[in-house]
Amino acid sequence: MTGALEAFLADRTRATPYLVLDLDVVADRYTRLAAAFPEARLLYAVKACPEPAVLRLLARLGTGFDVASPAEIDLCLDAGASPGSLCHGNPVRAPGAVAAAHAAGVRRFVTDSAEDLADHLPGTSVLVRILVDDRGSATPFFGKFGAAPAEAVRLLRAAAARGLDPGLTFHVGSQQSRPQAYREAVRVALRAAGKAGLAHPALDVGGGLPVPYRAPVPAPEEFADAVRDGISGARAAGDVDGADLLLEPGRALVAEAGVLRTTALRVSRRPGVDHRRWVYLDAGRYQGLAETEGEYIAYPLRVPGRGGASGPVVLAGPTCDGDDVLYRRTPYALPGDLRAGDHVDLLHAGAYTASYASVGFNGFPPLPVHVVGTP
Repeated sequence: MTGALEAFLADRTRATPYLVLDLDVVADRYTRLAAAFPEARLLYAVKACPEPAVLRLLARLGTGFDVASPAEIDLCLDAGASPGSLCHGNPVRAPGAVAAAHAAGVRRFVTDSAEDLADHLPGTSVLVRILVDDRGSATPFFGKFGAAPAEAVRLLRAAAARGLDPGLTFHVGSQQSRPQAYREAVRVALRAAGKAGLAHPALDVGGGLPVPYRAPVPAPEEFADAVRDGISGARAAGDVDGADLLLEPGRALVAEAGVLRTTALRVSRRPGVDHRRWVYLDAGRYQGLAETEGEYIAYPLRVPGRGGASGPVVLAGPTCDGDDVLYRRTPYALPGDLRAGDHVDLLHAGAYTASYASVGFNGFPPLPVHVVGTP
C-alpha cells in the first residue's frame, strides 16, 4: 500500500464505509500495461471505476475509453476525452442510442447481431464481437454476448457491404488467469477475419486481465506475448497479414489503487450454526461488494490496530438479505481480538466497487469515494 493511502487511512474518525483511490497507482498500472502492449491502443473500461478524477488522469495520459451508455459518454467527454477516442462497447443498446452516440462524435462501436448492425451509419468502425472460450475467468460472459464464428463472418461481410469499417473483438471473461485464452481467442477471431476477406483488421482483445488479489497471477507481458503468438499463428496460416490491436483494461488499471474501509458492526459466535465467528461489516454485496457473489473475487483483508492470533471467520454484509454473505466457503482468518467498531480494510478494491454500489437498498447510501495522489 502506498504512503498516500496509508496517510489517508491514518484518520480513524472518517465515517465508513468508503473507498479511497490513489491516482499514482492508476498512472503506474497504465504505464506498465502500455509498456507490455506498445503496439496496442488502450481503451479504459469506464464501468470498472467511473470516478471523474480517474477519467481525467487517463485522458491526460492519452488512453481512449470503452463506454457502455450515454452517461459514460458524457463522463468521458467531461473529463477531457475526445469523442474519437471512445468505443461504444456494449452491443445491447436502446433504440436511437447508436444515432445519439454518433451525434456526440463516437465513431467506433461493437456489435454481435444483425439487428444491431442495421442501426449503424456508413463510415463508422464496427467491431464484431465473436464468441470465444472464456474458461479460466472468474466471471465468464459466454452466451450473453458474442456471435458464433460462422455468424461473425456473415456480420463482417454485411458490415463491409453497408459501407462500414469492420473489425473484430472478443472478451475472454473477467479476471482471466490463462494467457493461452487470449492466444486461442485471437486465432478464432483472425480466422473469421480471413474468411470474411479482411487482410489487416482492427482487433480489440477486450479486457479481463487479472489482478493478484490473494494469489499470484501471470504478468501482463505473458498476456501480451500470448496475443502476439496468436497473431503470428494467424499470419503463418495465411488468415491475415496482421492486425491493429486495441485493449480494454479496466480492473488491471484501478483495482490495486483502491482500499475499501469498513467497520465491523458485530462479531458473533453462532452456536449450533457455525464453529467460526461471524463478522458483519457495514459494507456488503449492496454497498460495492457485488463481485463477492459466488465468492469469485476474494479481496485481501487487514485489520489495522489488531495483531492477535487469527481464527476462521465468515464475513457478511449489513443488510437484511440472506444472500448478503460475502465469504462462507473461502477461508478467511481475522484476529481473535477483533471487536465491533474496529476497521476492516479490503485491499485491491478499486475496481467494480463504487460502480456496483446500490443507491439506497435498505437505506444504505451509495459508497463515498475519496481520491489521493497526483491529480
